[in-house]
Parts: sequence; structure tokens; C-alpha cells
Amino acid sequence: MPRVAREKSSTGVYHVILRGHNQQPIFKEEEDARRFLHILEKYQKTGDYLVFAYCLMANHIHLLIKEEQVELGTIMKRIGTSFVYWYNRKYERCGNLFQDRFRSEAVEDEQYFLTVLRYIHQNPVKAGLVEEPASYKWNSYREYLGELNIIEADYVLGIFHPQREKALAAYMDFHNKIENASCLEIVEEKRSYKDDEASELIKTLCSVSCCSELKEAGEAKMSNHLKLLKEQGLSTRQIARLTGISRRIILKA
Repeated sequence: MPRVAREKSSTGVYHVILRGHNQQPIFKEEEDARRFLHILEKYQKTGDYLVFAYCLMANHIHLLIKEEQVELGTIMKRIGTSFVYWYNRKYERCGNLFQDRFRSEAVEDEQYFLTVLRYIHQNPVKAGLVEEPASYKWNSYREYLGELNIIEADYVLGIFHPQREKALAAYMDFHNKIENASCLEIVEEKRSYKDDEASELIKTLCSVSCCSELKEAGEAKMSNHLKLLKEQGLSTRQIARLTGISRRIILKA
């Protein structure tokens, strides 16, 4: 079937989603997430685009960006190609990392702009990973509170109030309100794994030679791995059976 042309934004602002190929993780280690953010910052400094929000999840990425000197397709190609080249070299792999083309939606007005901003920052909260956006390490929420690095904060805070302190207060209050907005979303296909498939997935994602080795990892590392495995669709019962880790520990993670 022919590809459908992307909706062009009259404002140049887009909500973009990149998804891991076959729902596989994009970020196995913190270094991977840091590298992606480094690339995002690198091309923004060349004037390609502005970044208003980002959120890096295990197997997908949300961006709220505005075209500047370069159109969206070229922007995403530069980001994706640069990251995948580095990623494949690191993990000694080849082939696709991202699934198909990126998905995008045009953001045409200020109200929807704020809706998408909050939706992106609340993504890990709705996924049950944290209790508030500020607690998640890999989104842009805290950059607005003074940890500036990538995002273009002045425009967004100016929407809330011309005075910075009042703008920050309004920004935080706005994000504390959970809203089930209808934005561009990842539609996950529920998948079940046979034990041999699940075993290979555990060894790959957790970098172990056999599943039982996961029990020997430190508490924090084990917890992160268990979260990742559950995000991939492995059941608590199956993880416990293959790794020997108690169901209580898995449920707690």
C-alpha cells in the first residue's frame, strides 16, 4: 500500500513518536539514553529545530519539536541515523532499531500544544513507572525548573505567565492535573512468549548468559531489569519460573 502523506503543520510544531522495531527496547543502558539526548541537543544547536518536550521510554520516544531550518522528515532522519549508527557499533549489531517511519501529528494551536506537553511529561506516570513527572529521569519536565540543557523553555513558560516565578508555579500546577487527553499514542499489541522465546529475551535485555544469573544482580539493577521485562509483556509467573526470582520481588519491581 502507498504511504499516506504526513499532515503538514502550519505552525511547524509536531508531536513525534519513534518506536522500537518489533516493540523491542531502544534503551538498554543509561548510556544509550544519554547518547540519544546528546544527538538531540547536537542537531538543535545547528538550528535544525527547537525542542519543547521529550520523554524516553523503554521502547518508544516522544518529542514535541518545531521545524526551523530543516523540515521534519530530514530532522528525524538525521537523529535516527546518527543514533542507530552509534547503537549498532556499541552492541555489534546491524539492521533496524526503529519500527517503520516515525509517527507525527501537527500541533496547530496553543491549547493543544500544552495538552501534548503535559501528555509527554506524564507518560511515565501513566505507565506506572513513577508517581510524578519530576521523578522520571528521562523526560524534560525538570529542565523547565532550571536544569536547562536541550529544551526551549522561554516560549512555554511565557504561555503560563510573563513573570518567571509565577510561570513556574503555574507550570507545575498544570502538570499535577491528570488529564486523559486524546493525543498521538503508541498502541501496543499484546504478545505472549513461549518459554524459549522469553528466555532469549531475558538473556538479551539483561545481558546474562542464563536466566538464573538475574538473581545475582544488585537490587537496583535487578529491579530495572524486571521492569523492562514486564514492559515487554512477560508475565510475573513466567519471569519467576525462568529466573527463580520470587513473585513478590517481581511484583514489587
